[in-house]
Amino acid sequence: MDDAYARSIPEVLDFFGVNPTKGLSDSQVAQHARLYGANVLPEERRAPFWKLVLKQFDDLLVKILIAAALISFILALINGETGLMAFLEPSVILMILAANAAVGVITETNAEKALEELRAYQADVATVLRNGCFSILPATEIVPGDIVEISVGCKIPADMRMIEMLSNGVRVDQAILTGESNSVAKELEITTATKAVYQDKTNILFSGTVVVAGRARAIVVGVGHNTAMGSIRDSMMQTEDEVTPLKKKLDEFGTFLAKVIAGICILVWIVNIGHFHDPSHGGSLQGAIHYFKIAVALAVAAIPEGLPAVVTTCLALGTKRMARLNAIVRSLPSVETLGCTTVICSDKTGTLTTNMMSVTKICVVHSAKHSPVVTEYNVSGTTYAPEGIIFDSSGVQLDIPAQLPCLLHTAMCSALCNESTLQYNHDKGKYEKIGESTEVALRVLAEKVGLPGFDSMPSALNMLGKHERASYCNHYWEEQFRKIDMLDFSRDRKMMSVLCSRNQLHVLFCKGAPESIMSRCTTIMCNDDSSIVPLTADIRAELGSRFHSFAGKETLRCLALALKWMPLSQQRLSYDDEKDLTFIGLVGMHDPPRDEVRNAMLSCMTAGIRVIVVTGDNKSTAESLCHKIGAFDHFLEFNEHSYTASEFEELPAMQQTLALQRMALFARVEPSHKRMLVEALQRQNEVVAMTGDGVNDAPALKKADIGIAMGSGTAVAKSASDMVLGDDNFATIVAAVAEGRAIYSNTKQFIRYMISSNIGEVVCIFVAAVLGIPDTLAPVQLLWVNLVTDGLPATAIGFNKPDSDVMKAKPRKVNEAVVTGWLFFRYLVIGAYVGLATIAGFIWWFVYSDGGPKLPYTELMNFDTCPIRQTTYPCSIFDDRHPSTVAMTVLVVVEMFNALNNLSENQSLLVIPPWSNLWLVGSIILTLLLHMLILYVHPLSVLFSVTPLSWDDWLMVLYLSLPVIFIDEVLKLFSRRPIGLRLRLWFWRPDLLPKRELRDK
Repeated sequence: MDDAYARSIPEVLDFFGVNPTKGLSDSQVAQHARLYGANVLPEERRAPFWKLVLKQFDDLLVKILIAAALISFILALINGETGLMAFLEPSVILMILAANAAVGVITETNAEKALEELRAYQADVATVLRNGCFSILPATEIVPGDIVEISVGCKIPADMRMIEMLSNGVRVDQAILTGESNSVAKELEITTATKAVYQDKTNILFSGTVVVAGRARAIVVGVGHNTAMGSIRDSMMQTEDEVTPLKKKLDEFGTFLAKVIAGICILVWIVNIGHFHDPSHGGSLQGAIHYFKIAVALAVAAIPEGLPAVVTTCLALGTKRMARLNAIVRSLPSVETLGCTTVICSDKTGTLTTNMMSVTKICVVHSAKHSPVVTEYNVSGTTYAPEGIIFDSSGVQLDIPAQLPCLLHTAMCSALCNESTLQYNHDKGKYEKIGESTEVALRVLAEKVGLPGFDSMPSALNMLGKHERASYCNHYWEEQFRKIDMLDFSRDRKMMSVLCSRNQLHVLFCKGAPESIMSRCTTIMCNDDSSIVPLTADIRAELGSRFHSFAGKETLRCLALALKWMPLSQQRLSYDDEKDLTFIGLVGMHDPPRDEVRNAMLSCMTAGIRVIVVTGDNKSTAESLCHKIGAFDHFLEFNEHSYTASEFEELPAMQQTLALQRMALFARVEPSHKRMLVEALQRQNEVVAMTGDGVNDAPALKKADIGIAMGSGTAVAKSASDMVLGDDNFATIVAAVAEGRAIYSNTKQFIRYMISSNIGEVVCIFVAAVLGIPDTLAPVQLLWVNLVTDGLPATAIGFNKPDSDVMKAKPRKVNEAVVTGWLFFRYLVIGAYVGLATIAGFIWWFVYSDGGPKLPYTELMNFDTCPIRQTTYPCSIFDDRHPSTVAMTVLVVVEMFNALNNLSENQSLLVIPPWSNLWLVGSIILTLLLHMLILYVHPLSVLFSVTPLSWDDWLMVLYLSLPVIFIDEVLKLFSRRPIGLRLRLWFWRPDLLPKRELRDK
């Protein structure tokens, strides 16, 4: 029944055909179970394991590598090759791909826990009326139409419509659903609001919420997926995971690279068609196969096989650094997403605030005889910890607050007129509440006031253990006063009273709404001498003025406290006793903002990141918080930047678009509004981070580009998020954004490094094929260079130090290419040199080396005709391993120098020297040692078709490799100078690299 909140109680009972005094019959239960289903959240159908495995290979570059491996395998079989060398290349490629797939499958199987953890918020049992008798049944057996009785501490088992009050009032904590910081009073009346949201449905008890006060009966109107909790589950199931900006850019670049690779491979094969008939191949078909193998080797050279592993490693290193900042990353790609975040949608309760109601102001009558008549006290402390200081109106600390009569009686009333519990949870290391937040705030206030009669108070209290300290003063007053009778809070009286006895003295303590308490008061207690004097019109007006200041300007939740001495014979209370009261004081409390939030907000603004406060609370309360944390500081008029969900929905489409662009506060929202907000911002090409801690935040957390959950939040929110803040500190997000930007910068550097290296390998193979010289590098040698020599330095580049102004720049554009036109030109130049230097080393050994044959260059170009003509040298010289070893070593060493170029995109090595990243220096040394290992250890040298080099060979390797640094220094100089700007504009082409919008419109 979707509109039970708008129906009267008889209408709802008639709809389900139930008698409120007898409940459903057994036959009705069976019928309703068939009609409405079970009260469980159904399990999501998971993707089969084989589909998860196949999904990991759904990438164009991966498919090209698989094709290259299969072709190599087939060609080896056709040529009758046997042994390890014949199948080494395809085996290594397939092992790499299998390892990457395994990582992907493990990540995906661990991702979808949020839907399962929603079940934790379903009640286990419920007290149900059936066949005229109450019984305790499993919550899963409840059906619509059941009459359920609820009381304090009960977890609501299903969505239910209130039908009968069994106490003066019922209050429910529904923060996990709506994010409201205060508990909500429930009532029996029809809800008349149009387009009612969860907060408006005050006659509905929502599944998973908890009763904090009162007792009542209600009729079940929704079970399973037809509950508010079920709608959250459905919303999460409909939400597809967003692909991160870096992943999209890498996919785009991969597609572009695949097209280039295919074009070059075909070109190489076509260019050599004339060589198919060369006698050295033994026939045209064998010639075609030979050059086809070269084309396959070219594909292997062009694709950076180690790129996925290096990207993953760099992101993983970033997560370790972020963990030290108390930001626990659940999804590796989200590390990079933080770097381009443009909007943070922050939940108010528990994220920007402590979600712990705290008393901050106390107002009492100082003296009726002289000014000031009324005085205020400020109370420090923003958590449930009984730690705080009370200051007078001039800011002076009170050493012993309990010596002041009004403060002493305020503490008494707070402790006695109270049904909550404050306790210390040793496992979590923090103080926790049971019951109403406002009542717990009063208990904490009683602890801060302390006890009378001790000169060492309150410092003596700090010597107690935390378990004993939690409610020491409250327990003292409860031992001193025996509770005799109590009148519960009710909506019409708006107050609560308790009758207590101590030393032959009966005292009535009252607390409630200031307007209700003050209207019943005739006298006041003075704070200077504890005298009781009449409450005059002037004093009443002054107290009213302070109350309106607290509730209006400071948006504090206010309670008034009063007492009355009663006859010793009275043992029972009536509503008539709540008159002729003595006013004690007025307390103002709020859910305070975290201390670090204001500076964090300022940092976000400096970094070009907009913060939107999202809350289920009312607009005025939220606006007050925004003023305190600085969310409105940069606005001349904040009205145009603050909206409730209903106000926003009533705006025309064009005005909604404008409102989204300037919005800083979104109040009175429910879960569907949060998800709608994220989607609307994403349609405007914003990169959205959503923070939250409740079940109500889960759908939006999952939909956002990056979902950030609080460490103290619900398991559902954590599982739906990409990152968890271990310290619940909004300021940690700012540090995480800075880290994300640094990681992206380093990611770009090592991607560019690997691309330029692979361009060098492509140029090497392509030029060798065009010149008609022997194969420069064997496929297994290319694999060695790509995986080992490229991988280690590329990973170490991830340790580059971030720029000092990383949080002063605006967020990067989401459609910014990983490699822009000018940079692509730069790395084409570097790659071309790398390839030509490798070819030069190969040719040098044949033509100039003292250890080589010193052949004329024309002989080298005509090597394939050697067997059919007369030569002065043996044809076996072209099978010598020395030239390919020199070429491979040049390729390795020149790439090590190129790695140093990538310490910074534009800064010279004179500004950022190599020792600024010792990890990179160490990886270069380790790479060269590994390379020497395969050169000088016999089994490895045979495996990789290499041979030891002489000292002259190493000198030539150094001569050919070192110039790459000077070339890149010149290119960096152009990038830094105005002439460089003109060159970049000239070389930039919109179609050079793919430029695709982040989202399909």
